[in-house]
Amino acid sequence: MSTRSATRKPRDFQRLSPTWNVIFNLVAGLFALICVFPFIFIIIISFTSEQSLAFNGYQLWPDVWSMEAYRYVLQNGDALLRSYGVTIFVTVIGTVLSLIIVALYAYGISRKNFQYRKFFNFFAFFTMLFNGGLVPTYIVVTQMLGLKDSVWALILPLMVNAFYVLIMRTFFITMVPDAIIESGKIDGATELQIFYKLVLPLALPGLATIALFSTLGYWNDWFNALLYIENPNLVPLQSMLMRIETNMQFLLSQASSNASLAEGLQDMPQDTARMAMVVLATGPIVLAYPFFQRYFVQGLTIGAVKE
Repeated sequence: MSTRSATRKPRDFQRLSPTWNVIFNLVAGLFALICVFPFIFIIIISFTSEQSLAFNGYQLWPDVWSMEAYRYVLQNGDALLRSYGVTIFVTVIGTVLSLIIVALYAYGISRKNFQYRKFFNFFAFFTMLFNGGLVPTYIVVTQMLGLKDSVWALILPLMVNAFYVLIMRTFFITMVPDAIIESGKIDGATELQIFYKLVLPLALPGLATIALFSTLGYWNDWFNALLYIENPNLVPLQSMLMRIETNMQFLLSQASSNASLAEGLQDMPQDTARMAMVVLATGPIVLAYPFFQRYFVQGLTIGAVKE
């Protein structure tokens, strides 16, 4: 090998020309618009008059705007606000507890010097393939744990997810070098200090991902409320909206055999009320995405080694 080729420096990356930069930005903006447009269209439909929707179909700019769908959904305002409070409490507390347990579990099975690593790895993987079923789960939650009509019945069943554990385990193995942990031990740090001060800053992207998954899981959960909650004061948002939808379907089904009832339901919003429910259920959780995106970027820069 010649001296010239051995000392050749790597070629610098060429910057994009202004024309290509504009083209890529337009393509990215068009893709973002395609992703956001369905939700914007749902919002527009929710503010459309039911009569206008029936005669003219779906329009980007309706002939008649109306708040009737939201008035119908919000006619039980106190119950809806209470269900919002239950859902927010369950989502926040459940996500925090899930992050703590998943991170500790995953960190333990990611360390090669952990004596029972293989057992707990198999234990997590096995629960992904097999579970006890609905009836045993119901018996454990209601009879053994006594969580019937308790807010913890909405938190504990979703708190530990084996899939999240394996994701975090892989992240710890690939992104946290053993040299960092050894340096912490040399400096006299305990295992908890190493985990809190050295490992977690490097694991922020993985933690943000698990937190996002967990938040969406808790926010959209309605099945556990259907099984374990009878107290109307503990009904979460998704279950509350589902009950409103069920009541609408029941009234519409009875209207075919009852003329007076059918006359009273002529002005009841149907499609627009469904869209209003989607907005009420989806709107608040959309605000979580910028929050987690911030920690994605922060986690990618913390602990980076710069030359």
